[in-house]
Amino acid sequence: MASGKLPRAWALEGGDNWVLHLTRDLIRMKKAETAPALQGWRHALLHALPLAAAVLLLFYYWFGVADRYRIFLYFHDMGPLVPDTSPFSPVTSSRYWMAGLVAGGGVMILYALVIWLAARLRPGYRPPAWRHVCGAMLLPLLVGIPALTMTLNDPVLPPGYAAQVTGAAIVAMALAVWPAQVAAKGLPALFLLFADGASVAAVMFLVSIVERVGGLLQRGIQWPVVAIGVGLAGAFTLSLALTLFYWRRRVAGPPAWALFAAALCVAYLFLPLVHHIGFTDGYYYITDMDNYFTRNWILQLAAWLLGFAIAAGITQLRGRLVVRTQHDRST
Repeated sequence: MASGKLPRAWALEGGDNWVLHLTRDLIRMKKAETAPALQGWRHALLHALPLAAAVLLLFYYWFGVADRYRIFLYFHDMGPLVPDTSPFSPVTSSRYWMAGLVAGGGVMILYALVIWLAARLRPGYRPPAWRHVCGAMLLPLLVGIPALTMTLNDPVLPPGYAAQVTGAAIVAMALAVWPAQVAAKGLPALFLLFADGASVAAVMFLVSIVERVGGLLQRGIQWPVVAIGVGLAGAFTLSLALTLFYWRRRVAGPPAWALFAAALCVAYLFLPLVHHIGFTDGYYYITDMDNYFTRNWILQLAAWLLGFAIAAGITQLRGRLVVRTQHDRST
């Protein structure tokens, strides 16, 4: 080829036959390039389809089988601050899309444990990329959740509410399948990451309840101020302890994006699941958004930005400590 001559195989059986051989060779090269990607997607499908089926079964139970008055607390007495708990009141409608976060918490825990077990039974095992798993779950959830919520039981959800539920569930799944990548390295790594994320999640959560503090103080309720103080102190102590842990082992810890993602998983998947299982007096109802979010989206966005800034600051500090320690040891 370097001398300008065609390969001998291309020149056989006529002058134009080299075009056919060239085309075949290009097709083989393309197949060789795409084969790993296709294999990755096939691997992801084997994980995504059972996860999507489990999520749809949960939604089928919550929206089609279970007593709506228990699961979503229809017409539940929540006191004078929340006088309206009818099926499409603001507080009740938030329970519908919070169901997606509760389902995400369940998927996160179970999938991480399954991948951890697979990695223990088969050393070196690595799960498919979380983006592929989430992408493969997309179509079943996009079709299945609206079909269930808009047709089952009474009342059925209007399209706008069904879209909110579907969107929340998809975002939850994107977060839920990611920790399995860490679980494959071992449960200690996963526990450390989630402990790190808990310190950032605590700050985001405390910022989100600031808007309610004023009203509670006016009614003579002092516990929110105490809770904020204790929460901030606890978050700082936990983060400091983990920083010392990583420093003693001469490692910088997780990157900022992983720390922030872990905080989101703790705040919006793990805690709603824990509330659903253990803090509902046996009713197993779905919590409303006011326990985890603020309805002031500017304040909520500020909480998320603050959380990411804290995660970035923590990782930069740890990185500098490791570099400085290595420099001191070398000198």
